[in-house]
Amino acid sequence: MADQVWMEEMRQVLDEVFRDRDRAAVRDVYSCASEHIHLTADMLAHLNAVPEGAYTRQEIAGEINRVIRGRGEQDTLGLLESPAPIEAVEDTAEAERAVLDDTPLEALNPTPATPAEEAPEFREAGPPASENQER
Repeated sequence: MADQVWMEEMRQVLDEVFRDRDRAAVRDVYSCASEHIHLTADMLAHLNAVPEGAYTRQEIAGEINRVIRGRGEQDTLGLLESPAPIEAVEDTAEAERAVLDDTPLEALNPTPATPAEEAPEFREAGPPASENQER
């Protein structure tokens, strides 16, 4: 029970700290956490083990999780935010349907990061086409 309270309190601390900003220093997180009555000195020690610096909410949660794992407490304390599992496109239900429909798996790949109009145009090596027409 106390461990669940700790996790909920840490989530509240992170919510408070990152409510109006994208990045925060570890000392700001620690300062906010020290005001919460359910966070003991032992629990605050997890924040002391996080290297100094500015972090996003996700980064600081990852660092706290790293400390928890390093102490072997993941089974008793749990983790702040579990990363979403990565699933290969070949293992998805869409891929299974594509196989049944004879759809190539390339059709399931996400759209390219750069729009087509920004992608450079492919040109054959050699002189430009206008020079070839003049000869």
